[in-house]
Amino acid sequence: MEENVFEQIAQKYDTEERKELAHVIVNEVRHELQHSKSKALLDYGSGTGLISLELTDLVESLILVDSSEQMVEVAKTKITRNGITHSTVLQSDFTQETPGFKVDIIVISLVLLHIPDTNKILKALYKVLNDGGKLIIVDFDKNEQINHPKVHNGFSQNELTERLTQVGFKSTKIKTFYHGKRIFMKQDASLFIAGSIKK
Repeated sequence: MEENVFEQIAQKYDTEERKELAHVIVNEVRHELQHSKSKALLDYGSGTGLISLELTDLVESLILVDSSEQMVEVAKTKITRNGITHSTVLQSDFTQETPGFKVDIIVISLVLLHIPDTNKILKALYKVLNDGGKLIIVDFDKNEQINHPKVHNGFSQNELTERLTQVGFKSTKIKTFYHGKRIFMKQDASLFIAGSIKK
């Protein structure tokens, strides 16, 4: 019975639109993960694993982290169903607690816009990275058409680069890689990818 509840949630979450957008993001992130076979990857705000479970062939180990219990359960089900042996799932909110481990790469995809205190989460992610580790952010470019009390209306690339530098990251490379129709709160929007290295 329980599994049906999670299946229903998964069905609702993994819509065709979300899968299509995830496919676009996965293709872009794959470029950033060249030569990562010996690395540990953490997907923060992983949801049902739409992004990172498509990247398991590129890394040695994968940790999916989400604050939602239901999302975590759905991701666990997918991992079991697909026989993925080098992935673990953790329910956690890094703005509330610091994990007792470190990783080489963190991916945070379409999550930053939902976190009110951007600096706080960037600092938390910085702590979780090994020295020389990489933070990969995928999110929406700033969009003045969007106004929502719980969601940032995207990010200015210059401002985000500045914030990352303040936290301690270096050599941030950032670019817009996709323009889509009605992909952000039913508005046309563009996605950027940013890669930053921990000093």
